[in-house]
Amino acid sequence: MCSNGTLDGVDVRGKIVLCQLGIIDSVQMSEVVKKAGGAGMIVINYPVDGYSIIADDHVLPASMVPYAYGVEIQAYINSTSTPIATIINHGTAMHRPHSPDVASFSSRGPSQITPGILKPDIIGPGVNILAGWNSKAFALISGTSMSCPHLSGIAALIKKAHPGWSPAAIKSAIMTTAYVTDNTGGPILDELHRPADLFAVGAGHVNARQAIDPGLVYDLTPEDYVPYLCGLGYNDSAVSALTRKPVRCSSLKSISQGELNYPSISVTLPANSSTSVSYTRTVTNVGEPKSTYTVKLDVPKEVSAGVTPTTLSFNEVNQKQSFSISFRRNGGGSGAVQGQLLWVSGKLEVRSPISIKLE
Repeated sequence: MCSNGTLDGVDVRGKIVLCQLGIIDSVQMSEVVKKAGGAGMIVINYPVDGYSIIADDHVLPASMVPYAYGVEIQAYINSTSTPIATIINHGTAMHRPHSPDVASFSSRGPSQITPGILKPDIIGPGVNILAGWNSKAFALISGTSMSCPHLSGIAALIKKAHPGWSPAAIKSAIMTTAYVTDNTGGPILDELHRPADLFAVGAGHVNARQAIDPGLVYDLTPEDYVPYLCGLGYNDSAVSALTRKPVRCSSLKSISQGELNYPSISVTLPANSSTSVSYTRTVTNVGEPKSTYTVKLDVPKEVSAGVTPTTLSFNEVNQKQSFSISFRRNGGGSGAVQGQLLWVSGKLEVRSPISIKLE
């Protein structure tokens, strides 16, 4: 693990040292290797990180490799008495297959507090981003601290293009236009190169260009959240503290989490129940004044679902139309399954991911 003291008495002068992440971070490991006379370092990431690798500012030539590659390198070292390695910089590699993918440290759902709302909402660039670090330097940074400015910048661009849009409309535009396939045409993969589920990608990877023209949006006002908050079980004083005005939940018709006019849909279907669960959504036309959208519904075989009406027609911008979507179990099964709802008009596809929990 190349921590302090582990290379004492080992001749690594002029050699490349293979190190396993563990006690200390890779930058500190490179300092240990350099102090011992090493010429370079190969870092094997943690098994749980799979193919997610991070660029760090090492003090000597170094390369981090996915855990699976590290296992192969170890096998090679053990197969010969004179293992040889070379670190070569070929420059930036573009258009790597299976891009984008989901990093191991990307936040995962479901929400433990409000499982009726699918989380995460969206994924965006956040790994090894070259960004301003201070007034004189740049740095490679990974994490929410990098994906947040990407998404914030996209939200600002949408607001510039559509000054009258609410934050919820902007969020909807970002979510319903996201893409869910990588550059090979297959599903976006997770850190272990398995197809990433909705609890990893949410609506998908942000598509900045398409988000400017989503066609339809699922809009919300601050007042729409009051019956939602009451439905979560907060008392009057807690809701009033958020709204900054008096609220009496007993005088309102509370709604469940799944009934909030959100761009994604999350539903729970109890075991041994043939009762259907229905939600209503309202969309606002922000595209062509005269337009017609047709529904496309994709759900797994464990579930039956339907949408009413199946066609939405608009005659003007900002016109609203509502539809209902219902779900029913088809027999047994348990766990989480997923589907999608699309409203299609020409080249426009307004996509909502559907998360279904079978109890």
